[in-house]
Amino acid sequence: MGRSPVSLSRLKLGKLKVVRRQLLQRYEHQPFVSCLAGLYGCQWRRYQRAKAQPGECCCSRLECGSFALLIVTFFLTLIFLYFWSEAQNDYNDFDWFNFGNLGFWFPWSVVLLVVAATLFTYIALLLVLAVCLLSEGQRLYLHWSHKIGILVTLAFSISATAVLSDLWSKEWTTLLLSFQITAPFLHLGGVSLMTLLSWPIALHFFRMNKRVRQVAILSLYLAVLFALYLVPLGMYSPCIKEEGTLGPAPTLIGHRGAPMLAPENTQMSFEKAVEVGGEGLETDVTISYDGVPFLMHDSTLRRTTNVYEVFPNRTDDPAAMFTWPELEMLSAGSWFLRRDPFSTASSLDLDERDQVQNQTVPTLKEFLNLAAQHERLVIFDLRRPPRGHPYRDTWITRTLEVIHNESVINSSQVLWLPADQRSVVQELDPELQQTSGDHASIEELQEEHIVRLNLHYSYMSQDQIRKYASVNISTNLYVISQPWLYSLAWCAGVHSVTTNALHILKKLQRPLFLMTPDEYSLMWILTDIVSAFFITAVFIFHWWRERGLPFWSDSRQVNENGPYSKFRTERSEVQGIRWNPLFFDGPSLSLDPVHVPPVHGFPVPI
Repeated sequence: MGRSPVSLSRLKLGKLKVVRRQLLQRYEHQPFVSCLAGLYGCQWRRYQRAKAQPGECCCSRLECGSFALLIVTFFLTLIFLYFWSEAQNDYNDFDWFNFGNLGFWFPWSVVLLVVAATLFTYIALLLVLAVCLLSEGQRLYLHWSHKIGILVTLAFSISATAVLSDLWSKEWTTLLLSFQITAPFLHLGGVSLMTLLSWPIALHFFRMNKRVRQVAILSLYLAVLFALYLVPLGMYSPCIKEEGTLGPAPTLIGHRGAPMLAPENTQMSFEKAVEVGGEGLETDVTISYDGVPFLMHDSTLRRTTNVYEVFPNRTDDPAAMFTWPELEMLSAGSWFLRRDPFSTASSLDLDERDQVQNQTVPTLKEFLNLAAQHERLVIFDLRRPPRGHPYRDTWITRTLEVIHNESVINSSQVLWLPADQRSVVQELDPELQQTSGDHASIEELQEEHIVRLNLHYSYMSQDQIRKYASVNISTNLYVISQPWLYSLAWCAGVHSVTTNALHILKKLQRPLFLMTPDEYSLMWILTDIVSAFFITAVFIFHWWRERGLPFWSDSRQVNENGPYSKFRTERSEVQGIRWNPLFFDGPSLSLDPVHVPPVHGFPVPI
């Protein structure tokens, strides 16, 4: 039986469509594709690369594995970069920790951030190149040098995360706290990224000829997309609150003075703290061998004095084992200019630099008198002297003697933090504001007459702060120096914070992130709706194009291969077409050699 005229016509038109797909090639974006392929796989010439035909896989198994590894590396590097960038609040502690272990000063935290940012930028650019190539229908080929770069970046991200998790595990708490500020913006960025990815996803979805692959890629894409759409349901932030419910800004207490503007625990540092508006001063007290309480945070003098020059054989001796005449011989400021721990020394003028060089170790008496003069609150840690020290058993009473008899400060200005012999101290001076560093129950705190808590910022909890405030126990958090963390403490109702950055936080007029529940819901819903609209439009466009449905744009006809008003044909593609009279026997179906464009300047024989 012969074919019917209708069937024969459909068969002829179908075969003609195949011929047209091979002949009508698009070259408007050829320089763009050449640049992409050159940067991604060093394939700068067209014959070095191949176009993925409809229904074919976009790359070989090896390149598929490389692309999957690229995606995994991108997300691991992104996680580490976000983790470490949010840890900037504790960079100073991290660098001094390394100083104590390595014996020399180096800004490891900043170097680590720069390396992480550089590697992430490199991986992100590779991923963008790959997605653009997929969007252009090109087969992926990753150059071997990039494959090595991906492996190096992956190894760095994994090892750095593992080491920091072991040595600096508290920073994961900081990461979780940061989500309470950044989650709305991360949600917006994630949804935007998935919306952009809809273009290559839809392109390859409609070109795949295997139903299993189609279902797999679409299911994975939709699962991630819907998860992002619903993420805000599980988000909590104290900065999403009704208008008018935000309390006053937390009081600022200078951590060892103003250590970004002057050497920590020096007279100049405390004067700077008062000058920029600090309402309180925090320090650390040690008792010298001859009974003079002085200000020193570390157990030794190695980090913040020039003890290695004056007493080279006693560099690692406990600070409490030095007499006061010996301590007066030391410089407590020269290290600040040499190491520049906060990268702020360049902001000092010549007079201030001279003043820094002349700083000495101050006594507790001098510190208390300065606070009394400016009517500032004070809080200090008290270090118990080591064994063999004359004041090991009388360190509490010796400190109280300075407060009562040698200084002019009022006891009510002192937030008494040492937990040892608290009941005795309370009996001797009931005006002292008893302050605890323990996260204890309300009953235990009330039994010890605690009026203020001094906690690490990782214990920040709006519910706990409110519960303590209900029984007149205020909360101080330390050490908060980043504006986003201070904003979070402000929204949570914290009463005061200890900070290194008085001059920065004092300028904040409101939290960095603050919106009402209605505003946040509107932002969330609009983001999801706009994203769903664009993704649907992209999928409809690719479905329309791949089925050869014509539509008009700028007075030019567009089919499944896009605009083809300009095209060039490769010789191999033309020579691969064989004449078959079955499909070119009608008067309306002709292939005139005159209309076939030249290949690289040479005529193409047919």
